[in-house]
Parts: sequence; structure tokens; C-alpha cells
Amino acid sequence: MFLYPNAYFEKVQDITIQFLIKNKIKAMILDVDNTLIDKKENLSEEIINWAKEIKGQGVKLYILSNSNKKQKVEKISKKLDIPYVYFGTKPLKRGFNKVKKALREEDSRIAVVGDQIFTDIIGGNRSKMFTILVEPINEKEYWYTAWKRPIENRIKRKIQKEK
Repeated sequence: MFLYPNAYFEKVQDITIQFLIKNKIKAMILDVDNTLIDKKENLSEEIINWAKEIKGQGVKLYILSNSNKKQKVEKISKKLDIPYVYFGTKPLKRGFNKVKKALREEDSRIAVVGDQIFTDIIGGNRSKMFTILVEPINEKEYWYTAWKRPIENRIKRKIQKEK
């Protein structure tokens, strides 16, 4: 079902190289808002170090954000030294296909990592990619995300019961 991720982690930094190797993942598409940064646009040293370590193991990283604020996404991209696409129109396939073309990897070897089921997970699943749901960094939400969280929380509870 398109609503369910292939994997679920508390935070991005919990995704290990061992997990990626086990699942034959060669590249990751990362969401920005509430996945890599909080609402105040803070990027933690822990995430910077995680990205550096994952890239050092040969995994390609790419940002795909629905944000239309190019400067914000570009700033995170520069700090992590990875390419980006902003205004990605997730869950539509357009942004995923653009990134896939740049990554030059098979769909099944690309993991989509994000905090939202209705954008990141559905879009990644529709694109036949491996999907990883993480908890949002902040409880404070943008208005356009907040209304979806109760539905997503019910899905997450079901995922956790099945573990």
C-alpha cells in the first residue's frame, strides 16, 4: 500500500550504513523541513556528521524539498555538500524522476527519507523507491502540514504494532 514505508526510524541519524548495505541502497533522497532542519532552519552537527559519514561510505545523497524557498534549501545543500531540487512537488513523480536521473541509480537502490507520509512516502512508493519514514524533528508544524499529522500518527501506530 502506498501509505506504508519500507522502514521507520526515530531520526535520520539512526539510518546506518549497515542498514543501507543490507537493503542494497546506493543513494538517498532526503527531505529538508522537519527531516534535516527544524522550523527555525537549524541544521544539527549530528546530521552534518551523519551525512559526511554516509557519503564517505559511497552512498549518494540528494535533497528533494517541496519548499519554494530556494535560498533555504540551497543553504542546507551547501552545508551538507550535496545537490538539491527545491519545489519538488512531492508526491508527484516529477521531482523524484529528476533526482533519479541525476543519481543514475535503479529505483529499488534509491531510498526516500522524510517525515511525511503524504508527500515523501507516497511519492517514493509511487516512484518504486525504498521509503524510510522518520519522526519530525519538531512538534511545531507549518499550518499546511499540521492537519495531516493525526492521520499519519494513526498509520505510524499501526506500523509500530506490526514490528
